[in-house]
Amino acid sequence: MAGNSFGKLFKLTTFGESHGQAIGGIIDGCPAGIKLDLEKIQTELNRRKPGQSAIVTQRKEPDTVEFYSGIFEGETTGTPIGFVIKNANQKSKDYSHIKDTYRPSHADYTYDEKYGVRDYRGGGRSSARETACRVVAGAVAKQFLKDIQFNAYTASVGKIELDKNIKELDFSLIETNAVRCPDPASAEKMEDYIKQIRKEGDTVGGTVQCVIRNMPKGLGEPVFDKLHAELGKAMLSINAVKGFEYGSGFEGTKMKGSEHNDLFNEDGSTKTNLSGGIQGGISNGMDIYFNVAFKPVATIMQKQETINKQGENVEMQGKGRHDPCVVPRAVPIVEAMAALVIADYLLQNKSSKI
Repeated sequence: MAGNSFGKLFKLTTFGESHGQAIGGIIDGCPAGIKLDLEKIQTELNRRKPGQSAIVTQRKEPDTVEFYSGIFEGETTGTPIGFVIKNANQKSKDYSHIKDTYRPSHADYTYDEKYGVRDYRGGGRSSARETACRVVAGAVAKQFLKDIQFNAYTASVGKIELDKNIKELDFSLIETNAVRCPDPASAEKMEDYIKQIRKEGDTVGGTVQCVIRNMPKGLGEPVFDKLHAELGKAMLSINAVKGFEYGSGFEGTKMKGSEHNDLFNEDGSTKTNLSGGIQGGISNGMDIYFNVAFKPVATIMQKQETINKQGENVEMQGKGRHDPCVVPRAVPIVEAMAALVIADYLLQNKSSKI
């Protein structure tokens, strides 16, 4: 299987399956001499881990990260950072009913078609459990990028939307509720709706918005490696993601050029920021902001018609522990992938200057 690595200079390679012995990764290219706060890395993992509230999967995993290389006396050495997160709460029997059956809108069918074999236990490599490795690497990247702030949060669940401008939001409120929405009133509605959906045996999607502040100017490579293109790739690589837009996004198509242009201030900053902090594929120093759309989780606790390996029509129903809405747990994953992109481009920018 190819495609298990992300990044050019700051590079992450992950391994492992949902119900295997462990998942883990190797971070290559991290500069030496970075003092790492291992507790902060674990805190980031705790934001993503299952079982943290009534509106997420109740799989109980401690998600404790163990580092095996690349760190000495609390500092990075410049050598590959190897880490492992052991799986502790697998219930593989919950998936025995899909051994020869394909779940609608899941990776079951495509994995079988491509590889001729698949690990049906929790989805194997296609499971979102793999994203815990990304959160570890993103947490390391954040400490390398200590002056840059990454703030992601739930902007919508189903048709319930956070109807406030970014400038009105208090990011300190993101972690004060299970939905991770910085507006308490909207958060309460979202949480109630997710609970209702769960009782129905169904799932629901939503959006995560991310704001990157204190961005340096000049990150990004013109033409094929534009900064927003890599951010888009990073977000679209996350399980269940169906869309990415930055800056004015699709709303910008409804505007005139005279309305959309970001006029300059004398210091090079802009009066508005419909460009989303990126122009010509290169950061201009303004805040970068983008939206990531997540589909409803494919596994639902309702009977559905599907097919098996023999191409026969069969009926199936989801079992086990699944998220009714993946969005709240996706928030730290979005931040992590954004941090990996910025770290990689910061190193590329330094290497391109003599």
